Amino acid sequence: MWTSPRTPDSGAAPAAKEAAAGARRGSADAILRRLEWTVLRRLDGLLQGDYRTLFRGTGLDLTDLREYQHHDDVRYIDWNVTARLQAPYVREYTESRELAAWMLLDLSGSVDFGSQQVTKQSVSRDFVAVLARLLTRHGNRVGAVFYGAEVEAVLPARGGRSQVLQILHRIANRRPPPRSAGTDLRALLGSAQKAIARRSLVFVVSDFLSAPGWDRPLAQLAQRHEIVAVRLVDPLERALPDLGLVVMQDAETGEQLFVDTHDRAFRRRFEQVAARREKALLETFARAGVDVLELSTGDDLVDAILRFADLRKRRSRLAAGGGLPAHLGGAR
Repeated sequence: MWTSPRTPDSGAAPAAKEAAAGARRGSADAILRRLEWTVLRRLDGLLQGDYRTLFRGTGLDLTDLREYQHHDDVRYIDWNVTARLQAPYVREYTESRELAAWMLLDLSGSVDFGSQQVTKQSVSRDFVAVLARLLTRHGNRVGAVFYGAEVEAVLPARGGRSQVLQILHRIANRRPPPRSAGTDLRALLGSAQKAIARRSLVFVVSDFLSAPGWDRPLAQLAQRHEIVAVRLVDPLERALPDLGLVVMQDAETGEQLFVDTHDRAFRRRFEQVAARREKALLETFARAGVDVLELSTGDDLVDAILRFADLRKRRSRLAAGGGLPAHLGGAR
């Protein structure tokens, strides 16, 4: 996971680390108040009626079984009951209006990287804080699972501003992962399967620089919940500028390698490897049936939230067109 290029005499990396440390020292309340003034106020004027689409409940509660009648949708037939009673029975559902959202937060070493003054971790923190506050302001509940080198904490879903502050506090005071620790998202996704009892809207916030094998638990999680993969990226992870001789450092193990970025062939190979990884990652998300929201260190946070709003609207139209909610066999 070579994600942290830097020049031997550059002050950019130390400056980025110092900025990240300063952000951690800032209180959760100060961070949230800043975001409420700079981001939430702008969103209030831009989203307007889209709040209903964003935050309506995504789950259905089974309320009754009754005999099949003409014009009933055959996809609602309960085949187990039908076989026992020797007559077709259908399920009746009522929509749950309350939305429960969960943030699965990858806080491993690689998310501390940023080619400028902004790290992937700080982008992740601000996005989670804004989205959680939007949700709790509209009466919904938010929970979180925190992963460093392992799953460190599970915060049950609750409402209110205090819940958002609790999430921010835990992010700011997370334990630094050991240098030798790699990332294995299977632990994060497996923990979420155990922690989230009812159907929820789940955000997997990660750069997805992980040991292989996390695709299967992601697909299993998507069978029960609505998943949004929030992918943290930095422009320098896709293309290297001509900086001459630089040191590339593995963000998680600390291993270093000298490379000559003046070599066009090397830069081209770097881009090709990044492009192949990008293609494989998107194919993994498509197979799992999850939506993807890319969050770059160069992004405007308001634009990112608006892209999420567009994802939700398209998901809503697809589910309506499929005749069933996604977790009951509707269009994904």
